[in-house]
Amino acid sequence: MDESQSCGGFDSGASSVILLGLGFTTSRLARRLLLRPAPVYAVTRGTSRFEVLSSLGLRVEEYSPEAIPRLPKGAVIIHTIPPLPGEERENVRAFICKMEPRRVLYISSTSVYGDQTTVTAETGVCPSEPKGQSRVDEENWLKSQPWTTLIVRPAAIYGPGRGVHLRILEGKGQRSTASVVSRIHADDLAAILEAGVDSKLEGAFPCADEHPCSSDEIVQWCSRLLKITALPAKAGVPVAGRSVDGRKIRELLGIRLLYPDYMSGVLASVPGETVIFSELLTLRG
Repeated sequence: MDESQSCGGFDSGASSVILLGLGFTTSRLARRLLLRPAPVYAVTRGTSRFEVLSSLGLRVEEYSPEAIPRLPKGAVIIHTIPPLPGEERENVRAFICKMEPRRVLYISSTSVYGDQTTVTAETGVCPSEPKGQSRVDEENWLKSQPWTTLIVRPAAIYGPGRGVHLRILEGKGQRSTASVVSRIHADDLAAILEAGVDSKLEGAFPCADEHPCSSDEIVQWCSRLLKITALPAKAGVPVAGRSVDGRKIRELLGIRLLYPDYMSGVLASVPGETVIFSELLTLRG
């Protein structure tokens, strides 16, 4: 089953962008979008946390109905809010509809593939747990609306401040060691999303780097790099093994990965942990 489709090409003019939710990946995406000529907005809770991005030109609004008149209609929305229960979900959907976007990009998850262990752009959704089903429900709702929709389904997202390397630095046990896991660096995901804003590409696509591997492999590699012995994996906290082929969306958008494997990605991420790394080594004596 092929769920992806392409209209091809790119829009000629830059559109205003509204980030609905501002987190790990989208904070990095915001910095990229701010280099474009069009305004960039973010709608989130706790706006005071984003003073640096505001100083760079990001127009941050508190998530509430009162924000809607201050946001441009006909913009591109990047919807990053994870599935919410009942009334909260309906409130988010109503918020999106009132903004009358021309296009919505949705950051979904590979959880929509359920227990399938090999995923490509042609793999159909088959959720095996409620969170995955909620993602599918949100995808289907977005696709049923009058705007164009591009859905990205990233594998495990990592980078400075998140990932196996940080868990080792913090002395936390890993969640699994044996299962094969695909990953994508936050900067590469941000590049895909940025390219998707001005494209005419529609459909749903998995996103991942080029090196799926066992958690045990990356734990051992990071342990050698950091010269810290990782704690054993926690019992009873399995990770669903899934090898994800993310080439299709990159080919359609003309994206080349900065970090095609965890080795290049972790090496680029560790400098971002310099302060944490130094403090932890001091504590360890």
